[in-house]
Amino acid sequence: MNVHLHPSWKAVLSDEFEKPYFTELTEFVRGEYSGAARRGTAMYPPPASIFRSFEACPFDQVKVVILGQDPYHGPGQANGLCFSVGEGVAMPPSLQNIFKEIRSDMGDQGKENGNSSSATLRSGNLERWATQGVLLLNATLTVEAGKAGSHQRKGWEQFTDRVVKELSEKREGLVFLLWGRYAQEKGAAIDPQKHLILKAPHPSPLSAYSGFFGCKHFSQANAYLQERGVQRIDWR
Repeated sequence: MNVHLHPSWKAVLSDEFEKPYFTELTEFVRGEYSGAARRGTAMYPPPASIFRSFEACPFDQVKVVILGQDPYHGPGQANGLCFSVGEGVAMPPSLQNIFKEIRSDMGDQGKENGNSSSATLRSGNLERWATQGVLLLNATLTVEAGKAGSHQRKGWEQFTDRVVKELSEKREGLVFLLWGRYAQEKGAAIDPQKHLILKAPHPSPLSAYSGFFGCKHFSQANAYLQERGVQRIDWR
């Protein structure tokens, strides 16, 4: 497993890669990917995209953090950014619900700097968010095809806990969007005196109507950033 990170992330996480658990995690992931074809299965995301969230959004440019759980485990879906899919890939239900809430919450205010929203709303590739400072972080960065949670408790959670800890302690004025119990438990150590923490049910069809719809997290995040003199996110 090749660890591709923006230099700003390497600076704050370098010692993590030397820990025994990360060595074991690396061996596990390499074995899973190298043996996938032999076992007649696949692993997601593609190897080059495992750390994509850390390449697309440098540590010192993070404004908003969205915590997911696992990568998508369907063919061609996972691209290394939580809730995101590649260009031309149909949006999964949770992502569809995220965009429903954006439209309801913000309307045309969701597009900044005069950008047209029609094209981007048809695309589920959220790299456009990442390049604006939205860290799209899954707790587990790899998964076996068709088996949700298959790479949990292998070490990824310890690594991503460190990521959240570094952001909470070394940055200030971030917005953390914690959707669902899993994300809220993972974000329990975030300092609420330094950051804005917004919680809601998960955008899954199973829970979106229990409070995700109507949470207005996107407008709240932008209002908080604007109050601090930080450029708002173009969510559309």
